[in-house]
Amino acid sequence: MNSYVKTMRSMIGTKPLLICGASVIVIRDGHILLQKRKDNGCWSHHGGCIELAERVEDAAKRELYEETGLKVNSMILYGVFSGPELHYVYPHGDEVYNVDTVFVCDDFEVDEVPENLSPPVSGIIHQFINQRQSDASDSPLAEQKTQITTGRSYDIF
Repeated sequence: MNSYVKTMRSMIGTKPLLICGASVIVIRDGHILLQKRKDNGCWSHHGGCIELAERVEDAAKRELYEETGLKVNSMILYGVFSGPELHYVYPHGDEVYNVDTVFVCDDFEVDEVPENLSPPVSGIIHQFINQRQSDASDSPLAEQKTQITTGRSYDIF
């Protein structure tokens, strides 16, 4: 948990908090790299809170490096996600409304993901996969199968 969120939590307890995050969907050799969260046991793409005065792109790169050791030079903005779909109550009771700026490190096609995706990112990952599948339907790559690669478990927030 970053210092800003920790300070806010000390003042408001578990009440809803608006969280601005930066995430990266990593594609390598036709695989999506996911991590298993320790807080809810679900799979998620890599990302976390933006620090005060931090650029969104820098936060995405920092979070990816902290969680995987990967350094990314270039990313493509996939989208900015917010709304009731990104509302989440953590197992320990903290309530958040996420605004997640999501980047991608490559182009790919996917046809399966783990069933237990973390609720705040599930819709984003499924939308991303569906968009890539529809974009690739006219591509010779559409016949290729992409696998999900899962990484280590990390404490997030």
